[in-house]
Amino acid sequence: MAKRPTRNSSTPARRRAPRKTGGRTPSRGRRRGGQKRSFGAMLLALVPRPMMIARIMVVLAIWSVVLCGGLVAYYGYDLTSKIDFDVATQRKPLVRIMSVDGVNLANYGDRYGSPVEVGDLPDYVGQAFVSIEDRRFYQHFGIDVIGIARAFVKNIWRGRIAEGGSTITQQLAKNLFLSPERSYGRKVEEVLLSLWLEIKFSKRQILSLYLNRIYFGSGVYGIDAAARQYFGVDPRRLSLYQAAVLAGLPKAPSRYNPLVSPSEAAKRANQVIVAMRDTGVITRQQAEANQFDTVSTSSAAARGGPNVRYFTDWILDRVTDYVGYHDQDMVVYTTLDSNLQASAEDAVKRVLGSKEASRRRVSQGALVAMTPDGSVRAMVGGKNFFQSQYNRVTQAKRQPGSVFKLFVYLAALEDDMRADDWMRDEPYSVNGWSPRNFDRQHHGTMSLRDAVASSNNVIAVEVAMKTGLDHVIDMAHKLGVSSNLPAEPSLALGTSEVTLLEMTNAYAVVSNGGFNIIPHAISKIVGQDGKVLYEREGGYLTRVLNPVTAGEMNNMLAAVMAKGTGKNALLDRPAAGKTGTTSDYRDAWFVGYTADLVAGVWMGNDNGSPMEEVTGGGLPAEMWKSFMLHAHQDMPVRSLGKAALMRAIRMGEDDSWKKFNSGFSGGR
Repeated sequence: MAKRPTRNSSTPARRRAPRKTGGRTPSRGRRRGGQKRSFGAMLLALVPRPMMIARIMVVLAIWSVVLCGGLVAYYGYDLTSKIDFDVATQRKPLVRIMSVDGVNLANYGDRYGSPVEVGDLPDYVGQAFVSIEDRRFYQHFGIDVIGIARAFVKNIWRGRIAEGGSTITQQLAKNLFLSPERSYGRKVEEVLLSLWLEIKFSKRQILSLYLNRIYFGSGVYGIDAAARQYFGVDPRRLSLYQAAVLAGLPKAPSRYNPLVSPSEAAKRANQVIVAMRDTGVITRQQAEANQFDTVSTSSAAARGGPNVRYFTDWILDRVTDYVGYHDQDMVVYTTLDSNLQASAEDAVKRVLGSKEASRRRVSQGALVAMTPDGSVRAMVGGKNFFQSQYNRVTQAKRQPGSVFKLFVYLAALEDDMRADDWMRDEPYSVNGWSPRNFDRQHHGTMSLRDAVASSNNVIAVEVAMKTGLDHVIDMAHKLGVSSNLPAEPSLALGTSEVTLLEMTNAYAVVSNGGFNIIPHAISKIVGQDGKVLYEREGGYLTRVLNPVTAGEMNNMLAAVMAKGTGKNALLDRPAAGKTGTTSDYRDAWFVGYTADLVAGVWMGNDNGSPMEEVTGGGLPAEMWKSFMLHAHQDMPVRSLGKAALMRAIRMGEDDSWKKFNSGFSGGR
């Protein structure tokens, strides 16, 4: 048997014949040759096969169900505790603020009308709300998926939140059961409650609940209360346009309030009318016939201007001081006169809105008026309440300037100085400080009356130091100033901060002949069933100035308007007052009075920045005069002295008032 030959290492190995590939070069051979797969082929290789896609979709669907189920379980666990109609229908007690002449100035709290079924209203009432708030109300199941998608696209397109996707059912769920908190958790609860409402109630019932619960502004909830508040009608008698006005309110009740902004309310109502036309609820002819530029409200509706809120907010803060904690509806009768309030608001708006005020860099002002017994008749705490709720009558403490000199000269008169006493205006120093007059000049010898009229600073400081700073401070406190007053020489020039209400109150004491008063504005508070909870008793408190002192001070203040710095405030009847201007023109004041009314005006900037040479005898005096002329147009001309004498007689005082009366200017 032949042996199989062995391969010698030196003998070359026989190469294995290449495998036939049908004429194609092996791929390995191509790659070695430098050829690569295309980029498209590589991407295609990354695309999952259909089976893989199906598996991913199934897994995602399962996890979505699990996550959604988890959310529903988490937020729905205690959701039943929120479904409490007894709690949902609770409301805050309603407090109505009334003027002395019977005008409803403001309502605070929750004011609900009687429940109304949507089927009892004209068809266009419910349709107005559906057209503008939720066009697919009758098609969706509580959540409008199409509406949410549409809103999402619009918001992305505009780059801001321009449209919401909440349905009427969602709004009802939120108003009935949930807090105003903005969070994802609250939104989930809102969705779950909306689904529950859709299962529990019919569409008509949901719309009825919505109309009876929605907020319409001015403290009013429900369409019954809203129809009566704004138009003085039963909701069953609402016109098409009135229904459109009400339907436009829920989006922004303050902005579109027809009592505050009738033109803005009209613009919104016109949008509702267009929406009703687009949805086919009304015809094109009806839409064209119901387009207006303003909204006419009921004559019985609250007519206080927007800035009356400075007053009504101040009143509301004091209700508990008179009746304690309250859990019932109340009517608060005040001393404010709606006509005088309108005049005050008009004066503030006209002067602060003038080109002169803008040129002189005046951004804010305030005005308060009261009777000589302290009854507040008008209050405007700023240029615009909706831009700033800070009340510059009661809250702002500013330097009063020369208005404060009232207390300096009253203290001097109590120390037996007289208006005709002479003093010399010359360089004067105290503790290394030298006061300067406004014009940086000295004017030689003058009477105290002329020193007050010309608002001389040097003589005022000298008089204050002569009578004693403690005496001046005691006088200020005696006349109603409660602010802290440091005993410094500059105090005489009004460098200590006080409120406008405090200073106006002090001048009222002089105007009434020297009786201490407390500014007040609540005359009576009536609770449920007409029960009187509080009623103010009339009369003055105690005498703080003797008749002669009050009369002589009045004489000096009358000279300010007759021939001094207050000439721009001169009226067609006996009046007295004082100007005030602080350093760098940061504050400008005018406080004055007639026999019937005391009014104070302040102007300046909230940040304390200087105005452009605004003095108390300029714009403030003009504003004061504008208001007082309107306020007195139907009042008879009365002497300051005789008016004070009549008050003294009512108080049972004797003939000493003859001396007092002679001191009052004009004595007529």
